[in-house]
Parts: sequence; structure tokens; C-alpha cells
Amino acid sequence: MILQALNDYYQRVMESGDSDIAPPGWVRKPVDFIVVLDPSGRPVSLQCRQIIEKGKRKPGKAELLPNIGKQALKHTNSGVDANLLWDNAAFALGFGKGGLKKLGSFITTITTRFPEPNESIQALLRFLRAQHESQDTLDLVLTSQTDREALASGAPVVTFSLSTDRGQLLCHREDIRQLYETSASKESVGPRSVCLITGENDVAITENETVIKRVWNAQSSGANIISFNKRAFESYGKTERGGENSPISKSASFAYTTALNHLLRENSRNRTQVGDASTVFWAEREDELETAIPDLFGEPPKDNPDRHVDAVKALYRAIDTGRLAGPDGTTRYYVLGLSPNAARIAVRFFHCLPLRDLAGRIKQHFNDVQIAHRESDPEQLSLKRLLQGLCLATKTQPFGDIDRLPPNIGGALVDAILAGPNAPYPHQLLNLAVVRCRAEQDVSYPRAAAIKAFLNRSIRRHPQEKEFQPMLDPDNTNVAYRLGRLFAVLEKIQEEASGGSGKLNSTIRDRYYGAASSSPGTVFPMLLKLKNHHISKLDDRGNRMLYRAFQDHKPDDYIGAVLWGPKMNEIPAHLTLADQGCFALGYYHQRQAFFTKSDKTPSTESTEEK
Repeated sequence: MILQALNDYYQRVMESGDSDIAPPGWVRKPVDFIVVLDPSGRPVSLQCRQIIEKGKRKPGKAELLPNIGKQALKHTNSGVDANLLWDNAAFALGFGKGGLKKLGSFITTITTRFPEPNESIQALLRFLRAQHESQDTLDLVLTSQTDREALASGAPVVTFSLSTDRGQLLCHREDIRQLYETSASKESVGPRSVCLITGENDVAITENETVIKRVWNAQSSGANIISFNKRAFESYGKTERGGENSPISKSASFAYTTALNHLLRENSRNRTQVGDASTVFWAEREDELETAIPDLFGEPPKDNPDRHVDAVKALYRAIDTGRLAGPDGTTRYYVLGLSPNAARIAVRFFHCLPLRDLAGRIKQHFNDVQIAHRESDPEQLSLKRLLQGLCLATKTQPFGDIDRLPPNIGGALVDAILAGPNAPYPHQLLNLAVVRCRAEQDVSYPRAAAIKAFLNRSIRRHPQEKEFQPMLDPDNTNVAYRLGRLFAVLEKIQEEASGGSGKLNSTIRDRYYGAASSSPGTVFPMLLKLKNHHISKLDDRGNRMLYRAFQDHKPDDYIGAVLWGPKMNEIPAHLTLADQGCFALGYYHQRQAFFTKSDKTPSTESTEEK
């Protein structure tokens, strides 16, 4: 179904006239240099198309180039098969290690493809043969030393043009296009079978799948989705042509690989990266939300920091206005998650569902991670920022080094979001959040959001407790949640006794958070005694600050209200991992409440007799 959906997407995009996707038999590839020849085949000039920024060379503008095989999309052609009318400088000009042999392969590819060459091809062949005999053919036009050094490496992509064509590439000439496309349509060498994607009978099947590029951490030359071990299919009596194990027509293979590379292209609005999982989104028909959905998961660009928040608001608006209740809601969306796996690409997950279901599940995720935060914090957390909060911060990544994120958790989280509103989040999410809180003695916004989301999804599957709210819930009687609140209250008393926040080099959080969150029975009796010492040191300013923070309650009265659920002799000796998450959430909520102005509302805390 995945390949069929990608094939349909390619046909849809081609019908829409999108110029960013390559037509059958062609590939979009950045061109670094163009060798301009006169009609006799002598070089006239060398055009550098590379972009030079701060002394570094970047690939030039992408052009439509003939696609005749597996090497076309590789980052550098290091094999023996040459491309047609273009290739890297090793094949096209004979530079670099093994260049003469590769240049010979380049010439052979042209003569094989065009057995009766026209004048344009003959001019090119005259130049190439002269270049094969003597490597100084380009010396008259190769005047730049930096260009010479770049070409000498054999890596830059080179193609050709005739001086009479005013900048038009040789492969774009009408006569050559016709010759190339005619020869491509006549290709029928190899096994024939029924195409598993289109159902067409007796079609030439592809022997080698075009490589898929830009999957996170995949080989720079690209990798395959469909591939087999040679000995595996030979043991079943198949030939060494791998296509016989999964017969797919050449046209369908080109369509789905081109579509997937188009979705994965650089700066694609259909793609987002979460950890090691490259995730692409597309729809069965054109829709404005098709390119907005990745913005819900991806980190907003620096030049448009509000794009993520705007996408979330647009999604909520589409649901609330009833737009998705109509025909728009029935549009089927496809979500494909890929990750590297040695020389192949692993399919991590695939979802196909109507837009109304997809939108509802994404909205539920943002409801789950919604939590009180400072005004300076982002209104909505992207998945990258959420996962960064679970990692150790570094100088280069102050929000958390996502490269330290354990493998698979990013893809597993996206999979859980799309699997259903109550699908469990990966258990590592809670574990990493709790461990990072204990390691740094800090419950940050992303960690608290991750903990709340994990716990609420667990509660909805086993509804024995009430769900945690985005902000402080005085009526929540969860023991660990109350203990987290109590720890925040005791820290607040200590701060005000010392003259206010920031006056102490370290607070009880810095010294006792880890022990209090895991073994509260051994820590809180001592902290409660220490609290009496801190209260005795309060001056008038400290009393006023606490009175305001504790909602017009005295410290001991507020502590009594917080401990309304568990009594002193009920404080557990140890807390499970889930309870440590509840402790962190209670601490975070209580700290946020101290700095949030709100009207007093009746609750068990205000009515409980002290």
C-alpha cells in the first residue's frame, strides 16, 4: 500500500504541473560546472554554477538531467556505470583517481545510447575523446585556480552546452531530448512480469531500485527500501536480477522513488525530522493542510519562529469551525516514517487515515502536553523541543543535545500520536524525563509537559485516578503529586527566609530533590523540621511574600492543606517511576502557581479545617 500511495502521489503531482518533480526518465540534480563547446567540439568557456559563501562552495542550481540508472541520485558516482551527458568530473572529464577509465565509460554510455549520433553529440564526443587523450584540453578555459582544484577532486557535477544554444544545456536540446526519450521508451531488456503496484501484465520490471536520499544519517550515496540478499533469491531458483523477487514495472519504480525523494528533498514542506525518524506527509488530493501538518511537529525556522504556533492554531480552528466535518475531513492522509538501517532504509511506521481522524489525534497530543508555563516560553512545544528537554544541554544546544537522544524514541512518539488519542507513549519518555529531572534537580517546561502527557494517557487507559490538569489542581489527592507540591512549598519558605529567590547558592531542591522524589519517607521528616527553623527567621517582607504566595494562608496552614490527602504517617518510603513523575509534576505545578496571578476559588484547601 505504501508504494501504491507514493505512485498515486507522483501521478497527482505530475498532473498538477509541479515543476519541482522530475518527469519520467529524468532526475533533478545540482549542476556545479558547465563546459561550453563550439560546434566543432572545442571548449569555449567553463561556467561555474556553484554558490560560494564565506569561502565555502555549495552545490549549484538543480537541473533536469537524464536518469538512466541507479547511479543518478547518488551523492558521488563512485561505481563503474556512467550517467548520460552529465556526471561528476571523474566521469565527465577524466579527473581524479581512475579518471581515464571512468571517462572511457562515459564515452561508451553515450555511443551505446546514441548509436547514430547527430551533430551535437558528435561535437561532444570529439571533445571527450580529445580529453581522454590529453588532460590539458580544458587549460585554455580553466583559468581559475580554485575551479581547477575543485574539478581535480573529481567530485563536482559537470554537464555540457553548445555556444550556439545561448545557455541551453545539451541534454535539453529538442533533438537530443527526442533521441533520449525514444531510446528510453524502447528499453525492454530483462525479465517481464505483472507489476505489483499497478497490476499491469507482461511489463519490463526494474532490476535496481533508484536510491532514496536524505533519510537521517543514511549513507550519503543513498539507500534502498526494497532490496534482497543475492544468495537469498538465488536459492529459490531466481536469477541474480533482484527485481524478480518483487516485480515492479520500471515506470512504477521510477514514480514511487521519485515521489519519495521529492517528499524528502531539502526544505520540503511535506517532511519533518524527529530524532532519527524522517517523517513525510502527503494526501490523496491537494489540500492546504498537506504542507501545514509537518509544521505541527517540526521546529519552526529562524526566519519564521511563529510558524509552528500558527500551524497549531490553524488546526484547532479547522476542527472547531466544523470544516473537517464536511468533504475535507474525508480526504485520506498518508504518514510514512523512515529511519536508516545499515545499507537499507527501515519503515518505522505507516498510517493512512481520514484528515478528521488525523487532525483529532494531533490535537489530542497538543492537549496532552499543554501545561502552565512562563510567558517567555513558547506557547506550544514542537516535538523537537519536547525531546530536547529530555537530553543534556550543551553550549551548542542549550535546550538539550538531541543527538544524545536514544534511538527509536522519536519515531515511536510520532507513531503513538498518530495511532490513536489514547495510544500509550513510549515508556522511555517518562523514564528520560524523570531521570533528567533528578540529574539536574530541575523540572523544566518540556519535562513537565512530557510527564503530564505520558501519565494522562496511562490514566485514560486505566481510569482509576483523575487526569492531571495543565495547571495546579488543589483537589488532586495523588500522594506523590501532593508530596511534590509540599517540596515546592518547603523550598519557597526557605527562599523567603533567606531574603527572596536567588539569594541562596543552593536550596533544598539542589540538595534533596533526588532523594525526596524517590525515597520521601526518609527525607520529608527532616525537611519539615528544617522548615520550622526557616519560619523562625522570616521577617515582615518574607511573611508578606509567603502570605501572598500561599493564597492568604499561613505557612503551616497551607502545608496542612497540601497534606490533606496523605497524613504524615502515610508518606511512602519509596516511589515508583510513575509516582516520581507525579512528584515532578506536583512540584512544577506548585512552583508555577507561586508566580501566577489568579483569583481565589473555593477548593478543599480553603474549606479544610486546620
